[in-house]
Amino acid sequence: MMRTQLVLPNRDPVPATPAGLPGVRADAVEIRPARTDDEERIRRFLGGLSARSQVQRFFTGLGRPGASMVRALLAVDERRDALLAVHGELIVGHAMSCPGQEADIEIAVVVGDEWQGMGLGSRLVRALMRRAAARGAETVGMDVLGDNRRVLAMIRKVWPDAVTRISAGTVEVTAAVIP
Repeated sequence: MMRTQLVLPNRDPVPATPAGLPGVRADAVEIRPARTDDEERIRRFLGGLSARSQVQRFFTGLGRPGASMVRALLAVDERRDALLAVHGELIVGHAMSCPGQEADIEIAVVVGDEWQGMGLGSRLVRALMRRAAARGAETVGMDVLGDNRRVLAMIRKVWPDAVTRISAGTVEVTAAVIP
């Protein structure tokens, strides 16, 4: 399964600003499909993630992401989808889906450290779910580190009927696609 790092939606009625970026509002972030010309931007985004965010998403540190990894993260075709959260030319979040083994699709999401806690992860997931439902997907799977309490709490709230299985320090989640 793919690894996932999500954030809970922001409950503040006023759009939040990312830590360290005064004056930048979360509602100024666009969610759009990944493009092949995003390769260098996604490489910079991944390199700027903290070690903790890298491990929560990829279950390991990254170093400098190779060309094949970058291409895989940006792949969009009839089987795979990739969305970006962008602020101007800056990538601040990434989400992807691909065919799953236990579910129709598996998803993985990561949001840049300064942008976490603003609901961008939830926006990315909702957009992935809409696109997957349009393609006929009915179930979604994700792997979450067992200590990623924010994501696990979000999953329990959004998918109260999700099936979970603990395996080697991860929680494997299977749930219904929410269009």
